[in-house]
Amino acid sequence: METSPKYALNGEDLKKIGIGFAIALCGAALTYLSETIPNIDFGALTPLVMAFWSVIVNAARKFISGF
Repeated sequence: METSPKYALNGEDLKKIGIGFAIALCGAALTYLSETIPNIDFGALTPLVMAFWSVIVNAARKFISGF
């Protein structure tokens, strides 16, 4: 794996950033669905719920890809 030079991003870095962004979006979407379907308001705990769902999405992605 090639490292990018200081103050620059290579293709591998951009791919990892994109995957992280997709995981965060999926976590946000699952948080939204968790609040709207059963009419639950997480209030101040919403950021923690989103982080939880993001971890679940990442774990599922790793499980499917075979680590």
